[in-house]
Amino acid sequence: MIENRQDLDAVIVGAGFAGLYMLHRARGLGLSAQVLEAGGGVGGTWYWNRYPGARCDVESMQYSYQFSDELAQEWEWTERYAGQPEILRYLEHVADRFNLYPDIQLETRVIAAEYDDTQGRWTVRTEGGGEYTAQYVIMATGCLSATNTPTIAGAESFTGPTYHTGRWPHGDIDFTGMRVGVIGTGSSAVQSIPVVARQARDLVVFQRTATYSVPAWNGPIDPSEMAEIKANYGAFRAANSQHVTAIGERRPRTDRLALAVTAEERRAEYEARWKDGGLPFLGAFADLLFDPKANDTAAEFVRDQIRVTVHDQRTAARLCPDQVIGCKRMCVDTGYYATFNLPHVHLVDLRETPITSITPGGIRTTAAEYELDAIVYATGFDAMTGALMRIDIRGKDGVTLQDAWAAGPRTYLGLGVVGFPNFFTITGPGSPSVLTNMIVSIEQHVDWIADCVAYLGQHGYHRIEATEEAQTAWVDYVNLVADFTLFPTCNSWYLGANVPGKTRVFMPFLGFPPYAEKCTEVAANAYDGFELRR
Repeated sequence: MIENRQDLDAVIVGAGFAGLYMLHRARGLGLSAQVLEAGGGVGGTWYWNRYPGARCDVESMQYSYQFSDELAQEWEWTERYAGQPEILRYLEHVADRFNLYPDIQLETRVIAAEYDDTQGRWTVRTEGGGEYTAQYVIMATGCLSATNTPTIAGAESFTGPTYHTGRWPHGDIDFTGMRVGVIGTGSSAVQSIPVVARQARDLVVFQRTATYSVPAWNGPIDPSEMAEIKANYGAFRAANSQHVTAIGERRPRTDRLALAVTAEERRAEYEARWKDGGLPFLGAFADLLFDPKANDTAAEFVRDQIRVTVHDQRTAARLCPDQVIGCKRMCVDTGYYATFNLPHVHLVDLRETPITSITPGGIRTTAAEYELDAIVYATGFDAMTGALMRIDIRGKDGVTLQDAWAAGPRTYLGLGVVGFPNFFTITGPGSPSVLTNMIVSIEQHVDWIADCVAYLGQHGYHRIEATEEAQTAWVDYVNLVADFTLFPTCNSWYLGANVPGKTRVFMPFLGFPPYAEKCTEVAANAYDGFELRR
């Protein structure tokens, strides 16, 4: 039984990038705050996702905190794209450096949070029987933290070990000599498959939807490049935050349109971006996520790369996606497509031969049964809302968040929800979040929340809640912006389409700079769109 705490100003749920910085800012305001974390250590996504090959898809010099110049200067990244162990070490260093551990309760899963309108306080309950009350509840639960495991007949009958990439065991898993099946071909699969293939005797990849992936060209960071960035880190970060995704690019972003240049010019730009590597590939032309014909020029370029890389053309054809490029999160890989040239790696297209069941000895499709010693579920997450919806959160009049969001998530700025006073969501649905460098979005949200709480205290306000009018207008605007793009055209986790029964709504907001400007404007106008009460 965890000792009850009745005197908190704020409960922060989650100890990843968002929770750690939120605690640091709360302390700076003189607030009593407690972080409640389900895991056995800090790190959030980077604590749980320990699968082989786990790596960030944003370059290390950008994927780190900006709030402390000293921290930025003292930490030395070793690779262009940091792997999970290095990012976790970084977050553990941050927790140590800023002495955050005393206010972090690990192995403490939050199961409920209820608002008492008469007292103006929240009561937060944990799985272990703990109970905390606070004026503010701040959800730092992450956009990709609630794992999604498909329901497959016979799954419990499999006699070998099963793993989910989002809940990987702590400790080395050795697949040497084993027959391994991987279900899924999203980001975690794209990263893990080349590593598992180096160990396994046989590897069978079960693919439902082919994935666009661009090469990372990962390697050690050039010391001179790191020194140059550190010498002008502030300007470097400020420039990056002006990109629509808040991710900087190695070559200038262009306003040119793909169909306004010659085929030779297009190909030269795609070739250059492919050689650069990484997510900025989609920055080649300004219309790639707006014009289907322009988009297809980029998609066909990637399909050409797959056909050149994969020797067996039947396999290459199955690996070639047929949807819009970029409407799903694009992957960044190290040797993914080339892995299918190995004689012991096999691709099963589930659109041709769906899985019918899992058996004690493997996986059965409509065409064959595959004998396996281990199964890896690389099936992703109930993104954006999953972690929030798995907690029994009740606002005014006992209304649950599940009921409030039954027709899809509704927020004001991804920060506040009507009917849930003094309740904040860091990178919640309706904010840029997963369409950006997450660290930039996290720090922008945390700073906004901290400044808001400080404003409330300075002006004698006890409660803040989004208004119905502002929330409705914002939800409509998020949808309007999305509908101008190609994002809603495919079944992605951006819409919740990977989770059976989940309402399909495009959840993130496209465009970090205008979003940040809107948040600044709201704060400058005495938190316009929120009702403040004393």
